[in-house]
Amino acid sequence: MRKLLILGAGIYQVPLIQKAKEMGLFTIAASYAGPYPGLALADKVYDTDTTDMEGILSIARSEEIDGICTTGTDVAIKSLGFVCEKCGLPGLSFSSALLATDKSKMKKSFLQGGVSTASFYQVFSLEEAIQAFLTLQPPVMVKASDSSGSRGITRAETVEELVYAYDAARSVTKKPYLLVEKFLTGHEIGVDGILQDGTWKLLLPHDKYMYKAGNTTIPAGHSFPFTCSPQMEHEIKRQMSLAALSLGLDNCAVNADLLICDDRVFVLEMGGRAGATCIPELISCYTGVDYYEQIIKNALGEKVSFGEYSEIPCISRLLFCPRAGVLTHLRDYCISQLQTEYTKIQLDYQIGDFIPSVTNGTDRIGSIVHQGFPGQSLNSLSKEMNQILSSLQAAIYVDGIPLHP
Repeated sequence: MRKLLILGAGIYQVPLIQKAKEMGLFTIAASYAGPYPGLALADKVYDTDTTDMEGILSIARSEEIDGICTTGTDVAIKSLGFVCEKCGLPGLSFSSALLATDKSKMKKSFLQGGVSTASFYQVFSLEEAIQAFLTLQPPVMVKASDSSGSRGITRAETVEELVYAYDAARSVTKKPYLLVEKFLTGHEIGVDGILQDGTWKLLLPHDKYMYKAGNTTIPAGHSFPFTCSPQMEHEIKRQMSLAALSLGLDNCAVNADLLICDDRVFVLEMGGRAGATCIPELISCYTGVDYYEQIIKNALGEKVSFGEYSEIPCISRLLFCPRAGVLTHLRDYCISQLQTEYTKIQLDYQIGDFIPSVTNGTDRIGSIVHQGFPGQSLNSLSKEMNQILSSLQAAIYVDGIPLHP
């Protein structure tokens, strides 16, 4: 039986573990011990830090794995690239992993590769951050170079906000530097796909829904398809190809944030893994091809294929709680009515659990994936989703108060 090592066992890795088992693979999960649902699903578990590259390599060698992968997180990407390179396994290289998990190095690679991206400065002190702020002219984005899930990423319009943003980024980074980037005004989209042997096997732009928590903007959902002109579609693919080439990404899933400003496309960030926020589930709905299965095939060196996919419109939204508290009540009858063949609802907490107030993308308390019918407009689908979201929020009580009265 072939063995697949999956880095992480959290809510985003659960579908990957489940699909691997369905494919007849022996699943090995590497994760810290804790309340991670994937630990009970994997065939074998190693209690380890997924950022411990040598430790993960030791597991890979002792288990003689056939492939390694993860999804929805950047934390383990360096270990993944390290193991792929040392063991000769399919997947992104270690050098690519280093670039794709450091926003400062990533942006420098973008410039060298001719990628259209926002102006930026790498800063090592508050004084340098203030100088970058004044040079770029506000507003700016202050970013921890090694974070994901919107942690340590804050918009600043004043020097006072810059100081707060600087401290927030410093509190989560392990790097001696931060990124101060010019804030661009435009329409932000996401783009996901799979690269195999230098070829895009799938490349899909999608619209994003955002949730504002203070000065931090968090991805709160996505929708497919994204409609644009043939010229814009070509430019999106061109910039994605330049960005992937500049980072050396190949034989991996790719997730990127792009900004469309009039007729220009700017690449904000790019990662060497599938996106979170239910993106793999949406791609599976939209194409009719299981995205997790294709990710696993890529990790095993098998041919990735989507064929003539179906293009079913679909949309996702995450649930957040604006205030911390205890989940005290669920109106189960309402939730069961909302849950249908075309509407999948997942709650990440149980009654009695403490729920954090939302500060970044990891603070989700659940998700909704809603599938439409062929030819349905996104406007119509969005209205349906808003009704579902409102009803679900009214059925979830934190400290005795519904999320949405």
